[in-house]
Parts: sequence; structure tokens; C-alpha cells
Amino acid sequence: MKLKADRATLLKALAHGQSVVERRNTIPILANVMIAVRDGKLTLTATDMEIAIVEDVPASTTRNGACTAPASTLYEIVRKLPDGAEVELDHPGGDAQLALRAGRYATSLVVLPVEDFPSMTAGTLAHRFSLSAQTLRGLIDRTRFAISTEETRYYLNGIYLHAVESDGVRVLRAVATDGHRLARVEEPLPEGAGSMPGVIIPRKTVNELRKLLDEVNGNVEVALSDTRIQFRADQILLTSKLIDGTFPEYERVIPRGNDKVLRVGKKDFADAVGRVAAISSERSRPVKMSLARDLLVLSASSPEQGTASEELDGDHVKYDAGPLEIGFQARYLNDITDQIGDQVEFRFADGSAPTVVQDAADASALFVLMPMRV
Repeated sequence: MKLKADRATLLKALAHGQSVVERRNTIPILANVMIAVRDGKLTLTATDMEIAIVEDVPASTTRNGACTAPASTLYEIVRKLPDGAEVELDHPGGDAQLALRAGRYATSLVVLPVEDFPSMTAGTLAHRFSLSAQTLRGLIDRTRFAISTEETRYYLNGIYLHAVESDGVRVLRAVATDGHRLARVEEPLPEGAGSMPGVIIPRKTVNELRKLLDEVNGNVEVALSDTRIQFRADQILLTSKLIDGTFPEYERVIPRGNDKVLRVGKKDFADAVGRVAAISSERSRPVKMSLARDLLVLSASSPEQGTASEELDGDHVKYDAGPLEIGFQARYLNDITDQIGDQVEFRFADGSAPTVVQDAADASALFVLMPMRV
């Protein structure tokens, strides 16, 4: 195998690959990236056995072949080469080392057999649809903050993606919850997604996909089965196993009768929460919301630091129900308001019941937040 590639192009692809590779693994081949030249085309592949990323990279090739080299080492070498460098990779075959040259720099890397490199891309994926990168970014950004990190409830360690009917319209819905908060986001159902099974996309896959989407402007092709999902964008193919579990019946925890409605400017509210919460270094300490007609008082206290409060009044606040006191973890409030535009709408039942939060101008996303004792 022999090829020449531009440093910046190669670095970008190696960054994608080494991000997927699991550094702390017991199988040495999984620390490697597979470099293959076939029919004049360079392809890089990396996997941790849960996710695989395959990327076609523009290169000038002179000899077909394949080898595997340490992903993070190769990435670091290419990263430290000067801008504009041309990188030459040469592997004569077998267990010979991979030679890398760029200008006056030269190194050789130990390789492992290509035959040992696992493949995750085989098999059929019956359900296929396409959606814009922007739509997919929105689904991820507005839900992934609520993914659980509690390994014992493994079925909550991802985003639940499924087709469902909402108010008589078929939609593609993404849901995530960690038991303290829930995020539910809907987009029009893409053609071909109507018969898809409900699938739970693992947290690591969600994060890797989101990084890739920053570089994609067009459409993303999605293919899936009961056990795997695949995303194709530009020259990149990301394949992942799905979480083998049953997502809970989340609709049961979404309150229907919350009739006390607060509308507040998102920036004013978020800034005030940040200032009030600064009194305590404990991330889990609650911020209390005290409500009266067109008045919101945010307050927090810390035995070590003292107390803080801030008033938001009629210019920023619309509330015409009875007095109410309720507390929420400041970080959870911020995570939700980060996903909302200009106006936040809270719908309360009382001071101890789950609260519904939405963007006042956009019904496609709904959030549920469990209160804390204050």
C-alpha cells in the first residue's frame, strides 16, 4: 500500500477515527485504525466493537493494499506536522512496519494483521430514510443533556428514536430521560421511517455523530434494524450497535393538567438563575422559584456561603395564577433553557409535582423537570 495525502485532510479523518477508538481496551487491534487503498481510493476505518467509522479520504495512491496502525499515535504524528505538509504512507505488506514520511521527517510504525480487524458494516438494514443534518442536530442537541449516565439503568443511556402519532400527525420523536428530567422532541416523519422499530441510540454514538454533524450541511442517510443503526454523511459512514433494552413508557410521566402558567424571558431568567446559584459551589443545591402575580423571585442559600435572591417583575414575567413556591436544581434549569428561544413557558401543578417546560413559540420540544425540596 502506498499513498500521498494532504496533512489537513488526513488529520481530519484521523481525528474522527481516534475519537471512536477505545484507548483502554484489552484487544490490541481495537487501538488501531485500518488504512486501506483499493481501486485508487483511500479508506480509514476505526472501531471499538460498539461503533465503527469508515471514511473515504482524498489521496494520491500508487499501490493497493491495507494495514492497521496505532490510531492515537498516527493522529499525534500528523497533528504535529507543519501546515501544508504532504504525508506519504508506504506499507510493503505482511508484518513490515508502516513508513510515514513528510518533508525531512520519517517514522515507522508497528502494524497488526488486517485479518484481525473486526467488521461491523456487514448485514442488511431494512429501514431507510433521509433527514437534513440540521434536523438531526436539533434532535440531538435538545435531548442529549437528559441522557442518563447511571449504568445500572442501561436502557436510559441513550436517545430513544421512534415513529409515533402526535395530535393526528405522524412524527419522528426523540426522547431522553435520567429520571430527574425528560426531553421529548418531534420532527416531521421522513419518508421511509414509518415502519421503523423504536431504537435506543447509545450515548457515545450520539456524541460521535454530533461531532461529525458540525461538518455536514446536506442530508444524512439513516439505515437501521432492531440491533444496528447507520448514518451516512458525505464521505463518512458511522455504524453503531443499539442498546438492547426497553425504553420506559415515558408518556406516563408527562403531566397533562398543569394549569399554572409562567412565561419569562429566557435570557433574563437564565442569567438570574446563574447569579443566584453562584452562592453555592454545590451543583445539586436547589434554586427556589417564588411566584405571585407577574412576579418571580429566585433565591438560593448555602450554610457556608450565605443567601442570594433576585426579582423578575412584569416587564419580564407573565403569571396570573395563585402564589407558588417550587425548587429545581440550577444546572437542570440551565440545561433546559439552553434549548429554548426567547420565551420560556413553565406549566406547574403545585410545588411538588413534575413541571412542564417549553419554548413559548415552539411546541416541537417538551421538557419535564422534577422539583427538589427547598
